[in-house]
Amino acid sequence: SVQVERPSEKYLRAAEVARALTKSSTDRNYEEIEPDGDYELDEKQRNILLTDQGFENSERQLGVEDLFDPQDPWAHYIFNALKARELFTLDVSYIIRDGEVVIVDEFTGRIMPGRRWSDGLHQAIEAKEGVEIQPETQTLASITYQNFFLLYPKLSGMTGTAKTEETEFEKTYTLEVTIVPTNRINSRQDLPDVVYKTEEAKWKAVAAECSEMHSLGRPTLVGTTSVEKSELLSTLLNQLEVPYNLLNAKPENVEREAEIIAQAGRPGAVTIA
Repeated sequence: SVQVERPSEKYLRAAEVARALTKSSTDRNYEEIEPDGDYELDEKQRNILLTDQGFENSERQLGVEDLFDPQDPWAHYIFNALKARELFTLDVSYIIRDGEVVIVDEFTGRIMPGRRWSDGLHQAIEAKEGVEIQPETQTLASITYQNFFLLYPKLSGMTGTAKTEETEFEKTYTLEVTIVPTNRINSRQDLPDVVYKTEEAKWKAVAAECSEMHSLGRPTLVGTTSVEKSELLSTLLNQLEVPYNLLNAKPENVEREAEIIAQAGRPGAVTIA
């Protein structure tokens, strides 16, 4: 990728316009119905579509005749501002650290310092959060992880979850998966799933289970899918007066990662990750 110089004022102005636009309440599956509002949100495709009304309102607020005018283009900024508003959430998709927007890996919950969304999206999020807008990057070339790994003459690795993906390793990399048996007999008990009517009821039950395990002296690890969920559970544990360690993408917790992991196996320890 390379840096692209674009005026930061446009990102800020686009963020203002995006805040004034309204989302359509029309179901996108009914194509014969004219959508209301200024834009449609396609969460599955992670895309934003402006309606005719949205184009008119955007152009009126900006004082321009055409968002796609090559001499003064605005469409790029408006679409990114709407994506930043609707598709990227603070403490889920990213965090703010030292006045910068830092991406959070959606699968691991770990922060990815130095990584930035391209094509003006990162700048749109910076404008949304009111932090300093840094130069835009534009992708010139890309390669998938699979094709990148295949450039190496020899491939090998170790992981605790390889067996479930055995077919993909064979098909993609022509690699055989071998299971290394455990040193001791597996004593883990896999209990049946428990389903709740509401998310609130689920998290209260998780907190109650943590409290019980803590009182029994059993170390407990709770895996969550986002910073937001981990902090929700921490609030519930505070209410129950259960001590715990919180390991998520927040800077103050990342810095204590080694310490938190080292303490996780102690009797009665509760760790949220």
